[in-house]
Amino acid sequence: MATVTHEPKSGDKATPPVAANGRGIVTVIYDDDQVSVPPWVIDLESFCRWQDSDEFPETGRIWYLKGEVWVDMSQEEVFTHNLLKGRFFIILGGLVDAGRLGRFHPDGLFLKNAAGDIAGNPDAAFASTAALRAKRVRSLRGKRGGVVGVEGSPDMVLEIVSPSSVRKDTVTLRQAYWEAGVREYWLVDARRQPLAFDILRHTAKGYVPTRKTGGWLRSAVFGKSFRLTQQTDEFGDPAFTLEVR
Repeated sequence: MATVTHEPKSGDKATPPVAANGRGIVTVIYDDDQVSVPPWVIDLESFCRWQDSDEFPETGRIWYLKGEVWVDMSQEEVFTHNLLKGRFFIILGGLVDAGRLGRFHPDGLFLKNAAGDIAGNPDAAFASTAALRAKRVRSLRGKRGGVVGVEGSPDMVLEIVSPSSVRKDTVTLRQAYWEAGVREYWLVDARRQPLAFDILRHTAKGYVPTRKTGGWLRSAVFGKSFRLTQQTDEFGDPAFTLEVR
């Protein structure tokens, strides 16, 4: 049985429930909603079959992470997650389209990687034209037709930390994306000031943070430098700016 580290949400009075399907998979569940994992889900391939079936839940963030099924049914924070994520979609999506650099995927993409032993939905991902031509990123066909996700190693993946995803994003996925060969892992945590924004570069020994220069981070994947700053909007709520040069 895999080892589980519990991460209660801020303000929770009890440890989030843990359910095991009895076949070597541990399900880590955050919030009160229960998700039933079929007993035949025992590894990455069976998880992907579940994901492509009618039994798979229509809501929630559900991952297969190195022998664990990780389920988060909590609501997404509006300012420090949802709107912040949108800034990356606008800037990076426009950059990719303007330069015809490849494919930028906002959240909702299903990503599978056997080397990293993971499958789930990153907050965003980018696959360069070179990666697509070399088939380092390949389409996953659904049982009812159409493309339901991708398999392989995107050039860049983005994760924005939420209270329930700290260990997943900063430990488990950091290791898994490195094993998966993802060139850059962009990691953002804006839950408190000062916000943290890192571009982690793939090296032979693991990810290494890119050195900041005046708050700017250079991306080898995009060939540009980026700076993320936080302001307060006219309503007194957090607002974010992603600059590129």
